[in-house]
Amino acid sequence: MQDQRVLVTGGAGFIGSNLATHLAADNDVIAIDDEYLGTPDNLTSDVDYRPVGVLDDDLPTDVDVVFHLAALSSYAMHEEDPTRGARVNVEGFVNTVDQARQDGCDTVVYASTSSIYGSRTEPSPEEMPVAVNTGYEASKLARERYAEYFHNHYDIATAGMRFFSVYQGYEGAEGHKGEYANVIAQFADDIAHGRSPELYGDGTQTRDFTHVEDIVRGLEAAADNRLTGVYNLGTGDPYSFNELVNRLNDQLETDVDPEYVENPIPEDVYVHDTCADIEKIRDEAGWEPQIDLEEGLERVCAPYR
Repeated sequence: MQDQRVLVTGGAGFIGSNLATHLAADNDVIAIDDEYLGTPDNLTSDVDYRPVGVLDDDLPTDVDVVFHLAALSSYAMHEEDPTRGARVNVEGFVNTVDQARQDGCDTVVYASTSSIYGSRTEPSPEEMPVAVNTGYEASKLARERYAEYFHNHYDIATAGMRFFSVYQGYEGAEGHKGEYANVIAQFADDIAHGRSPELYGDGTQTRDFTHVEDIVRGLEAAADNRLTGVYNLGTGDPYSFNELVNRLNDQLETDVDPEYVENPIPEDVYVHDTCADIEKIRDEAGWEPQIDLEEGLERVCAPYR
């Protein structure tokens, strides 16, 4: 993208700040955030930051492209306050996109989730049936349906990106998330400081870990190609938590054993395995991941050496 006026909601958060900072090199970028999870410390000075929430009136939506990343982004957050979760994730989405529509914006790229696939060891294609087991998943699926409405009724390009286990490490913009950070960031910090990382169950669960730089490239590609529909952003290469701990020990030259604990998340809602089928976005936008797990872990562990 070049010479575009861009709005990033959730722009002080983990993914949003990485995207805003990247795009600001060649575009006029506005980032808004209510600072419930994000912090403006994540942003560089060339981003026009405004402490505004997505439920507000008169949002700065007179832009060419909206990247809507603002959300309550975990199961726990929604269980603590389901009404707030629905307001932010669903009403906030509709409020933002409708204001953008009225201001003449015709391209929206937004965050959905891979959680709606449930547990699968095989790659999950976008066209497979999905189910909702949590308030978080319900809110993201509602976004997809409202996006379909905005496209069909108003001819807005609306691309929903189903993220797979995004990480960067505590030394990146993920640091402020703490207990809500990706397990890679949490486990690396534990092992680097001689603490045993806590693994739920027996550690055999798998994730399709995707570096945030690849996610940023995917979001930009969706906007550049004015995609409409839902798209997976992952690698197609899942790894177990046990293997992750072993690889982090190798990177850090440590020998820290994990501690296996009872899973606090109910078994009927816990997603045990994830794996992305990325053929669709590869075909339609030419995107594919560039950072494999080995390189990603090198980056995460580098500050601890």
